[in-house]
Amino acid sequence: MAAGADIALPPPRHKSDISLEETLLRVKSVRRYSNQALTLSQLSQLLWAAQGVKNAAGKRTAPSAGATYPLEVYAVVGNVGGVASGIYKYDPFSHKLRKIQDGDFSQDLSLAASDQRFIARAPLNMVIAAVYERTTGRYGQRGIRYVDMEAGHAAQNVCLQAVALGLGTVVVGAFEDSEVTAVLKLPDNEKPLYIIPVGGITD
Repeated sequence: MAAGADIALPPPRHKSDISLEETLLRVKSVRRYSNQALTLSQLSQLLWAAQGVKNAAGKRTAPSAGATYPLEVYAVVGNVGGVASGIYKYDPFSHKLRKIQDGDFSQDLSLAASDQRFIARAPLNMVIAAVYERTTGRYGQRGIRYVDMEAGHAAQNVCLQAVALGLGTVVVGAFEDSEVTAVLKLPDNEKPLYIIPVGGITD
């Protein structure tokens, strides 16, 4: 698939066999992942949990100050069934992925994060970036705090969704912003805030 092509994602489910309380009990940092590929449905659900649109009014799964929605979500795909390795950007309105780059960039992302090897081994790395101006344009410098809060809400959604899917994850903030920006070829106004590797749990 050429860069710029869209991938339609399966519709997200809105019910689960596991309760919210159980996901809170079981959520933990996981840095060892199985070799099993993630499914397209799992990828779809994780992206929706991070920033999916949940109603006709355009409200998303994570709260946003003034509905300014400064976050952008990327999927660095290494091993997802039916999806070629590459870097993709999530479009929450169409619930599609847009390919940005071809190839497996998991190793490059790991090196940008102080060579944390579990990032290279994860079949999927989600990256949350932010366009601060969307929120600071309305709220001034206080908007910086609102954006950081929103990123935390989105990341926690991903962690809880991973548990509900039987997957493991961990949130990573130890990385060089400029290097992550270079790997993902982020626009100048997008600042990386989180790397979230996701994968199957080893026995």
